[in-house]
Amino acid sequence: MKKSNQGVKIGVAVVIILGAIVYLAVTGASATKSYYVTIQELNAMGQKAYTRNLRVAGNVVPGSITHNGTNADFVLVENTNKLRVSYQGEEPPPDTFKDNAQALAIGTYGRDGVFHATQLQAKCASKYAPAPGTNPGANPGAKPGAPAAAAAAGAATAMMSVPTTK
Repeated sequence: MKKSNQGVKIGVAVVIILGAIVYLAVTGASATKSYYVTIQELNAMGQKAYTRNLRVAGNVVPGSITHNGTNADFVLVENTNKLRVSYQGEEPPPDTFKDNAQALAIGTYGRDGVFHATQLQAKCASKYAPAPGTNPGANPGAKPGAPAAAAAAGAATAMMSVPTTK
């Protein structure tokens, strides 16, 4: 009889431990979940906007950044929609966070009409832009304005004619 009692106790302990793990996984995942929305979608969300973790992207409006230690206030714009953002994170904004940079703010939308970000990501606006007068994706030797598909077809033909050795 002792063996069956011991087996029951072990079984109950395993069920409790597994239940606790599942509970922590489910509540932890829902607590860290954030939804990506555009500024226009955020403005149309109504009351739901105030109860969710959100991710909002846009370009930083030139001249709108004010730094205060590791915090920053700025305005994001997407098309004609603007959003005031107050970043209060544990780390200072990234070095690429500047005027016209593409930025992603992660946080919550306040009833004061300000997006309160706890995380901020940014990339330099001009670093990844093609040089003026060039055709992105075109063959480097192609003439400006040449279709990228024609350049790609030429590159594919050149690659297919390369002899292989065994």
